Amino acid sequence: MEQAQGTKLDFTGQQIYIGVDTGIKSWKVCIMTEQIEHKTFTQPPRVDVLAKYLHRNFPGAHYHCVYEAGYTGFWIHDELRASGIDCIVVNPADVPTKSKEHTHKTNGVDARKLCRNLRSGELDAIYVPARRSLEDRSLIRTRYGFVRKQTRCKNQIKALLAFYGISIPEDIVSSHWSRRYISWLEQEIVFKRPSGDQALKSLLEELVSLRQIIVHLTRQIRAVAHEEPYSTSVHHLMTVHGISTLSARQRRVNGVD
Repeated sequence: MEQAQGTKLDFTGQQIYIGVDTGIKSWKVCIMTEQIEHKTFTQPPRVDVLAKYLHRNFPGAHYHCVYEAGYTGFWIHDELRASGIDCIVVNPADVPTKSKEHTHKTNGVDARKLCRNLRSGELDAIYVPARRSLEDRSLIRTRYGFVRKQTRCKNQIKALLAFYGISIPEDIVSSHWSRRYISWLEQEIVFKRPSGDQALKSLLEELVSLRQIIVHLTRQIRAVAHEEPYSTSVHHLMTVHGISTLSARQRRVNGVD
């Protein structure tokens, strides 16, 4: 560090390393220079707060930041870079950890560990997709989540019927979960108490709602898959035997940045 004009700080050309243990309510931040550990502190979960601290205390320096991939996603990475702070995201399992850090694990320890390994050059960054690609993938994952909810709802309906020994005629079973099948359940199954009827009705209403949401999401995925950079690759994937239209679109939207 050099001083110019009295007490004015100047870190021009120096490297500053920042390890961040991210959280919803706060971040634990560790800052190191090339020679010493400057400070470990807690701050609000905001990039602008960290950026202001660095520019105020280390003006002119080159800033290098790291945090672990997790539920916070990649928005921190994007905002740090937009603020002029070099940032990488790492896989938590790939971060070198000392035995003491395993047994005495705290947010501060994690932040210092990240910072130390960043300074020593022992971290490998993971690939950070573009925001557009992440949002398109979120659409795929959301649909998958609703499909799982639909399966659970169907199992609940089957379990309710089995619990009361209600059997389904063969000609109805053959149209399993079709509109005809659901209509039959709504109209023909009658319990001895209004409470039983309401239990089945609620499950059927949930099932119908889930199906409508899945149809809407499927249409959205198809629309996205017709856009570049997905459309050409989706067309090629659909020529492979066994890959359906939706599967091709899901695979390509999930795999392209």
